[in-house]
Amino acid sequence: MIKAVTGTRDILPNDIPKWNFLLSIVESVFTKFNYKEIRTPIFEETSLFARGIGEATDIVSKEMYTFIDRSGDSVTLRPEMTAGVVRAFIEHSLDKKQNLNKLFYAGPMFRQERPQAGRFRQFHQFGAEALGSNDPLLDAEMIIMSYDIFNRLGLKNLIVKINSLGVPESRENYKKVLRQYVEPHLNKLSSESKKRFDTNIMRIFDSKEENDQKIMANAPLLIEYLDEESLQHFEKVKQTLLSNKIPFEVDTKLVRGLDYYTHTTFEIVSGSVGSQSALCGGGRYNLLVKELGGSETPGVGFAAGMERILLACENEKSFLLDDEKIDVFIVTIEKGLEKFAYQTAVDFRRKGLIVDLDYLSRSVKAQMREANRFNAKYVLFIGGEEFSRDEIVLKNMRNSEQKNFSKKDLDKIFESIKEK
Repeated sequence: MIKAVTGTRDILPNDIPKWNFLLSIVESVFTKFNYKEIRTPIFEETSLFARGIGEATDIVSKEMYTFIDRSGDSVTLRPEMTAGVVRAFIEHSLDKKQNLNKLFYAGPMFRQERPQAGRFRQFHQFGAEALGSNDPLLDAEMIIMSYDIFNRLGLKNLIVKINSLGVPESRENYKKVLRQYVEPHLNKLSSESKKRFDTNIMRIFDSKEENDQKIMANAPLLIEYLDEESLQHFEKVKQTLLSNKIPFEVDTKLVRGLDYYTHTTFEIVSGSVGSQSALCGGGRYNLLVKELGGSETPGVGFAAGMERILLACENEKSFLLDDEKIDVFIVTIEKGLEKFAYQTAVDFRRKGLIVDLDYLSRSVKAQMREANRFNAKYVLFIGGEEFSRDEIVLKNMRNSEQKNFSKKDLDKIFESIKEK
């Protein structure tokens, strides 16, 4: 038997209402903040991600789905969305159409990593990007929007972590100090952290190795080396969060390793999804647009993992959706009336009702079981003595009331259903 590829999964009909509910909240929140949806291709030129994510990162070096197409070009299934959004921003000169572009997205991403709880090789993210302004209010806005989405989902077990990465000049000065601290301990670090010492030294703070964490526990912190401009930017972000009642903690070891990141970085983590606890993360990337070939344009954004969010919702039982219902199930009592029943169903569907009927020539009893399985609000009986009198019977499944209608008077039946 052929099965789904390892690290992927089917989203079955019973789960779709949860996904749709999440997406409806995402769209509602982003729309209220006047963000517009953007959709980019699922695959891009490999060089986009190498430049936009960084060749030294695990994503680019180990996890991307990259292949050579029939034209001999190297293309990659998108492992994240920011690089694609920025590419579209540059390619279509969106900055010439308006000074500030506020964009949001949702869709599948692809990374060939070890599957874990809430983490898949094809996974889904939603997120937002604001391109064109350095205002710290937009940094705070990203955190507020993501927190509002989680709040509307009913999630409680949340921690908002924020930090500042400052500007490149102060960060480069800090890296020299950090390198001096780490160098005497280099032989004791894990092999991964040794690589990061040369390629991405700040990422050593991200190590999950216990010994690495002990070494880095007393390391100098970037926030101690920030310039005045960066401190003022960070202070305005914090004050905005406080005034909007967003609880947060400053995590001075929360870092991003690439040079185009500036100022604010943040994560929102949950205690309800195990070790992979980050539901979303983001920050400011004022140098990325230029890195990808555009003019110097400040930007800030975040991305959130939908599978992890739904897992947190399930573990916290944070939202319980009403059982899906259909409006009408048509029960055909006798043979020879299938065509009339089907035409009736089509007419009702075109009027806006959700309608189903029997396609398996089952007994009336079996058809009623099917109506109950679909949580039908009404059952329309076609056949029997009533039909010989040119009537059909509508039964309200909530109170068992029945009413006879002329089989030609579908408008009255429709109005009776819609009234309820």
